[in-house]
Amino acid sequence: MNAILVDSSVWIDYYRPQKKSFAKETLERLFTRNAPLRLCPVIYQEVLQGVKDHEFRAIKERLLSYPMVETDLLTATDCAIDIYRQLRRKGKTVRNAADCLIAAYALCGERWLLHNDRDFDPIAEEFPLKVWRP
Repeated sequence: MNAILVDSSVWIDYYRPQKKSFAKETLERLFTRNAPLRLCPVIYQEVLQGVKDHEFRAIKERLLSYPMVETDLLTATDCAIDIYRQLRRKGKTVRNAADCLIAAYALCGERWLLHNDRDFDPIAEEFPLKVWRP
């Protein structure tokens, strides 16, 4: 099984006990299967910047237990720029530019992406982004 990059939208849902989502349930199933889950720096940042102080250390340790995607930052950034500009030329706008960078990390390593964020839909329509579906 190829590595699965888990987007911040899934981690944020996971750490909200009252939140129910398909992506959260999928992540829980992936935990039980010991799936090869990955992070990238921007996902790590997005999750931790919104964590409550009393949860910060535990969540940070949990996230750091998963390998970081090893992709050159400039290569990923150039790919993200291409994604954004090509979509914009086609009249599609990604609301969060960081999502283009996350998609680039997935695309550069031909990794699956597990997400719960509609910004990835137009990217997956125009690029070979592999969205994880159980």
